[in-house]
Amino acid sequence: MDIFLQQIINGLTTGSVYAIVALGYTMVYGVIQLINFAHGEVVMIGAMTAFTVIMAVVGLGLPLPPALIVLLGVLAAIPVCMAIGYTLERVAYRPLRHAPRLAPLITAIGMSIILQHVALLIWGRDPRAFPQIMENTSFAIGGAAISSVQIAIISMSVILMAALTWFVYRTRFGIAMRATAENVHVAGLMGIDANRVIAGTFIIAAGLGAVAGVMVGTYYGIAHYTMGFILGLKAFSAAVLGGIGNLAGAMLGGLLLGLVEALGAGYIGDFTDLCRWPVVSGMLSERCADGGHVVLFGSNYQDVFAFAVLILVLVFRPSGLLGERVSERA
Repeated sequence: MDIFLQQIINGLTTGSVYAIVALGYTMVYGVIQLINFAHGEVVMIGAMTAFTVIMAVVGLGLPLPPALIVLLGVLAAIPVCMAIGYTLERVAYRPLRHAPRLAPLITAIGMSIILQHVALLIWGRDPRAFPQIMENTSFAIGGAAISSVQIAIISMSVILMAALTWFVYRTRFGIAMRATAENVHVAGLMGIDANRVIAGTFIIAAGLGAVAGVMVGTYYGIAHYTMGFILGLKAFSAAVLGGIGNLAGAMLGGLLLGLVEALGAGYIGDFTDLCRWPVVSGMLSERCADGGHVVLFGSNYQDVFAFAVLILVLVFRPSGLLGERVSERA
């Protein structure tokens, strides 16, 4: 039971990050039906920018609280990522808005590669270790442990999800987003500037990506110029899992994907440990001696569990768990 609770905590932490990144995918798709595959690289640039600012502040030796230093990193990453999101929409995607759907998709992949190599030129190919300036206190919950960083990530994710939901359904710009998603031509006849709404959607999605990048950097303690690829792919999978174009679906899909990864790595890895099976362990006596393990599927295969669930959902429910809410998507 302790292992189960611990894996639930780990899964909720990872799933919260997936959910925030997935919201960026689902917002853009909901408005213009575009899969912005460059969004993962926007998240990566957010993490790298925050790392640069945090290291600069720490290097100056200013007597600032650790939480304030991290906040400065977040505040620096958000406008940088927003500027990149706006530039992507204005330069790469807007000219192709009426082109065949394959053209913007290929462009998105190309922009992802460009951003990745720009980050390589700026920050280099070596992984960057985030300074451990915050005391990561652990708290016991029923035999499991949850750290202060995990609490902060889960809490911030809940706040961001609630704030975005309120923004989309309770503000004039949110109503304009939903109207544009419903029918861009009719929205234009009602006086809504579609270009402004679409650009604003990209900016908001990029801002969420910046916060997610800082979350990943502080949680894992490392940032790398290729970190956005797998993270973006999993977040896209989470959006599809919940129902692409559906805000609630992106949140649900992200959390479920994190839980599947954590529980799969924690339980299926133990179940497939060949040293637990007497018939097989005798054949592998040398490798199983002194508490050794021969695991067919474990934490190194957590991506397999996540994408296997995605394939099953696409086979049996192609629209996702909650489906695409055509009339209310954003």
